[in-house]
Amino acid sequence: MSSTETSIDQFKSFFADAKKRSEGVRIRGSGSKDFYGVSLEGTIVDTRDFSGITEYEPTELVLTARSGTPLRVIEDTLSENNQMLAFEPPHMGPEATFGGCIASGLSGPRRASQGAVRDFVLGVRLLNADGLDLQFGGKVMKNVAGFDVSRLIAGSFGTLGLILESSIKVLPKPECERTIFFDLDNQSAINKMNELASMPIPLSGTCFDGNRLAARLSGSEIAVKAGHQKIGGEASDAKEFWHSIREQSHPFFQSEGCLYRLSVNPTAPEIKSTNGLIEWNGSTRWIWNEGSLEEHQEFAGQNGGHATVFRGNPLGESIHAMSRELQLLQLKIKQAMDPQGVFGRRRLFTEF
Repeated sequence: MSSTETSIDQFKSFFADAKKRSEGVRIRGSGSKDFYGVSLEGTIVDTRDFSGITEYEPTELVLTARSGTPLRVIEDTLSENNQMLAFEPPHMGPEATFGGCIASGLSGPRRASQGAVRDFVLGVRLLNADGLDLQFGGKVMKNVAGFDVSRLIAGSFGTLGLILESSIKVLPKPECERTIFFDLDNQSAINKMNELASMPIPLSGTCFDGNRLAARLSGSEIAVKAGHQKIGGEASDAKEFWHSIREQSHPFFQSEGCLYRLSVNPTAPEIKSTNGLIEWNGSTRWIWNEGSLEEHQEFAGQNGGHATVFRGNPLGESIHAMSRELQLLQLKIKQAMDPQGVFGRRRLFTEF
């Protein structure tokens, strides 16, 4: 029996024992995303030994790897072939895993221009609580008829099953990158982000940290140069800046308490806050310790979005202020995928 089959049998045995004892299971890689959620409950199933890239053909722009594969190994392998994970996933820790990347569904500064994690997931191999080895999607684009379960797994935080493997689309690295900084106030920065997003330029990231607006251009050298000439301003080396935004190591993210994340219409007005940061062409607003989830949800709802408690939920309350209809939909999905509630109890919702 191969080591892969042995590992899967161990997972199955673990799930079977947990069901007999009516205990919950918490699927975990390195734990780099443990800060997110309502609470951390259940016996840990560590995926880090279930590691390795199983398929990668650079000319096909598709990579398949096991859940415990270190994310840095994935990115180093892609970099050797001048390719990348286009959604720029945050690691949030040195040992972040590929499975955690998919399960968390978190994207970095390129999200607004390239898409989210789920937009690049082609297929997943999933182990459910009954020990069934399930395959959803595949390894090529346009291979799904009906409901795309593989993309549903992105952002599920291990509450629907254990990701064994995932196939993901990758892209070539841009030939050239250049970042331009603008000194603006909050509302002017929002207006400028929307203006830049509507222009025919290779915009790959925008971020206003409360002091200045950064606009990143990525693409061919000709396109980046033309884009720079169109928007003006002085270019600067900003690799460390974008890394600090992706990994939340920027000084803004070093506060303590409750960090709210608001997803809204990019044209939504500024939020009167003394400690805020704006990303993704104005559609993502980060706020520390001001207001409540309900207040932020009211603002977000009025502007076509929603609010989430991203960090710091000491009372174990809901991290989402969902409508009753959406809560029922989430419950139906959970009951269909994990009817006995084995995985990730209370990780995302207080109902579980």
